Amino acid sequence: MPRTLRIGTRGSVLALTQSRWVEAQLRTVQPEVATELVVIKTSGDRITDVPLARLGGKGLFIKEIEEALLRGEVDLAVHSLKDMPAELPPGCVLGAFPPREDWRDAFLSHRWESLADIPPGGRVGTGSLRRRVQVLRQRPDLEVVPLRGNVDTRLRKLATENLDAIILAAAGLKRLGLGHLPRRYLGPQEMLPAIGQGALALEVRAEDRELLQLLAPLDHYPTRVAVTAERAFLARLEGGCLVPVAALGELTDGRLSLTALISDADGRQVVQDRLIGDAGDAAALGAALAERLLAAGGREILAAFYEGPD
Repeated sequence: MPRTLRIGTRGSVLALTQSRWVEAQLRTVQPEVATELVVIKTSGDRITDVPLARLGGKGLFIKEIEEALLRGEVDLAVHSLKDMPAELPPGCVLGAFPPREDWRDAFLSHRWESLADIPPGGRVGTGSLRRRVQVLRQRPDLEVVPLRGNVDTRLRKLATENLDAIILAAAGLKRLGLGHLPRRYLGPQEMLPAIGQGALALEVRAEDRELLQLLAPLDHYPTRVAVTAERAFLARLEGGCLVPVAALGELTDGRLSLTALISDADGRQVVQDRLIGDAGDAAALGAALAERLLAAGGREILAAFYEGPD
């Protein structure tokens, strides 16, 4: 491949770290490949003082990068998969899913070892509706404080804004060499992750067959199967990325388990369930679990969420 691959990325330290890692992986499969990082500032990067849900969801972190991809200004986009809506724009495909990093959330505090240790009225910072509802589900006596910004900014606010704890994605901390900072990592019983959390997605133009072929060795089958189920669950909810939803797919000995939940904004109404099926049926499993949760009360939760207060 004689051309220089232009890789579109956000400009945060974490995004650049992830994109440079992808560059290195590309060179392992084709040492002579030339790459260039193209930094693109997204709407989500420019607007940092408004909750994501109010702005329209996590897709704000990828919209401008996808537009540059479709215009031919970049050849490959590196995304955190959890930032991607279920539907891609026409002409774009996800060419590869490298091995998933830690999918868990991380609990960070200067004073407490866990959520259970925080006194009533304590303050927990997070910019995620999904984390908010799962915190309140366990500890309705805590105050959940909106928290935006890059990892460094959030770590600083832990001290400067009198927060008892913050919750961040483990994957980002580990990729930045900060995996030693959390007091604990939260398992699925405590907090289900965002759809695709910990996974990277390499997005390309569907017509670029040459690049798709180059990316094929970077694709990790267990990751692809797990996130396919998670994203099929999200897709069936039709806009569920704007409400508190979570899902975790795990592949073990050829069998895929998928656990998911739908919640209202305060964690008072939650429907959660789990299905197990064949790895080859990942998309069908995700859609089936979504149907089960919708029938169990999820449809009413989503309807109330979108209707808002009277």
